[in-house]
Amino acid sequence: MGLFERYLTIWVGLCIVVGILLGRWMPAAFHALGAAEIAQVNLPVAVLVWLMIIPMLLKVDLGALGHVGAHWRGIAATVGINWLVKPFSMALLAWLFIGHLFRPYLPADQIDSYTAGLILLAAAPCTAMVFVWSNLVDGEPNFTLGQVALNDTIMVVAFAPIVGLLLGLSSIIVPWGTLLLSVLLYIIVPVAIAQLWRRALLARGGEAALSQALSLLGPVSLVALLLTLVLLFGLQGEQITRQPMVIALLAVPILIQVYFNAGLAYWLNRRLGVAWCVAGPSALIGASNFFELAVAAAIALFGFQSGAALATVVGVLIEVPVMLSVVHIVKATRDWYERGAVN
Repeated sequence: MGLFERYLTIWVGLCIVVGILLGRWMPAAFHALGAAEIAQVNLPVAVLVWLMIIPMLLKVDLGALGHVGAHWRGIAATVGINWLVKPFSMALLAWLFIGHLFRPYLPADQIDSYTAGLILLAAAPCTAMVFVWSNLVDGEPNFTLGQVALNDTIMVVAFAPIVGLLLGLSSIIVPWGTLLLSVLLYIIVPVAIAQLWRRALLARGGEAALSQALSLLGPVSLVALLLTLVLLFGLQGEQITRQPMVIALLAVPILIQVYFNAGLAYWLNRRLGVAWCVAGPSALIGASNFFELAVAAAIALFGFQSGAALATVVGVLIEVPVMLSVVHIVKATRDWYERGAVN
């Protein structure tokens, strides 16, 4: 991993501190940025989100869908975890922990919003960081490419219905117009732009031109994410400093969800006789989240100062150390996996 990715948790922590301090020193400036909206779309966030997401989607080759059939068992296990288990298990964990066990320790007016943020976090599988995790476990590259391409294709049509269903089941009002607009702005349009740009780069200079563009745009993407967090915490800082325990409590269901889904995907692959080089990235794809999309959707649907936005940021905060621990577990259990894989 590069410097930014390796120390993402530290950068996020620094952005929290900087955002809180700047929010206290320049509250008018932050509120003006938060109010810069057209048709419920915050313009600064829209620009930052595109800078976050498009460079990451540039890595995705939708042509890799042709590799899906070669690893159908691993693909089936991962798709099942990503779309049939993870969003629903997170909704259940949010209901259990946020709605009941932790309710006395959380702001009463934000309970539903925290739940919504956790649902958004789990409703879309990770796209860009998956390539990093797969490399760290010596994952089969064609499987990873095919799985990410398939997940992005599914996400275009499945994200809004799943989010709408789970928010409705959680008795949270679903702003369908804003939700569909978010899918258009933060999924469909970035995917289209990234794919057109990718084809243009490959046509002009081949893989070398694409690699050069990715190396230049990678830091831009992460800086945009960090600036979004500064803006978010600049508006939320006062609330967070009054109740710092909230972040720790929100992290609990996220941690459980990551380890549960990674373990389930790993076990399913073992039972299906899938090679370890496919099972490793399958477990990691099953566990990780597209947190950039979650942050953007939470802000669009519920606002900067919502509990939903804060809940998605907690996912960003713990993403790297938690996923690195999953990488370690997968690599440490390779012998066990290969002894028991059913052929």
